[in-house]
Amino acid sequence: MKALIPAAGLGTRFLPGTKAQPKEMLLVVDRPAIQYVVEEGLASAADEVVIVNSPDKKAIEDHFAPNDELVALLRERGKSSYADAVQHAGDLNVSYVYQNEARGLGHAIRCAHEKTAGEPFYVLLGDVLVPGNGMLPRMQEVSDAHGGASVIAVMPVPDDEVSRFGIIAGAEVSEGVWKVDALVEKPALEDAPSNLAVFGRYLLSPRVMELLADVQPGVGGEIQLTDALDAVLAEESMYALVVDPSEGFDTGTVESWLETNNVLYARRQAAN
Repeated sequence: MKALIPAAGLGTRFLPGTKAQPKEMLLVVDRPAIQYVVEEGLASAADEVVIVNSPDKKAIEDHFAPNDELVALLRERGKSSYADAVQHAGDLNVSYVYQNEARGLGHAIRCAHEKTAGEPFYVLLGDVLVPGNGMLPRMQEVSDAHGGASVIAVMPVPDDEVSRFGIIAGAEVSEGVWKVDALVEKPALEDAPSNLAVFGRYLLSPRVMELLADVQPGVGGEIQLTDALDAVLAEESMYALVVDPSEGFDTGTVESWLETNNVLYARRQAAN
């Protein structure tokens, strides 16, 4: 099974800081944001992480490439902890496919269709961090309990934030697990079927990848993953795992990135 990380976006909200540096390479405490996501993917049932990259984002690939010379230099200078960190990043099992133009999340995922080879696959959004690495295994358990169904992570959000997210409709079938009937993109509060927002972690059946081949461009001319999920609901069951807000962090805005740094740094200090 592969874990796909879409990372070809422009990082517009962080400009001009992301003009020369990919948003995914912004530091969160002690490592780039995307390294948290890669490590999470490899801590799951995935045997490989596939980054859907832009040809212009060479810094991401440089980060995960081995650098024996730097490791040796650091060890020679007695900086063993830094050497270990550099070597660890270079040893992570990462490969790449390319999205040559930004045509939406669905298009980015479809770029990796040859990698998934007709198997279920994870999708991990690169600006969502789950430092505990426990979310994907629980999603796998839900999928296994329901015949290999697709599973999405959802998180309760306050009423004043409902209109910012994709919201699920459905019913709870066991504690913390919902059967999904529909996905409603950014509804007004009075139209929202629940307060459970899609959180950026997906375990998807092979049929979703097949359906992405036929999804037509929607808003902004982009191919949306949500459209493929809507289509698969007509053929297959889908479930949602409700996760606690303390489990994950959205770093997609400057404000949320700063807050994530503060919270994770405080957690680290408390653990020492």
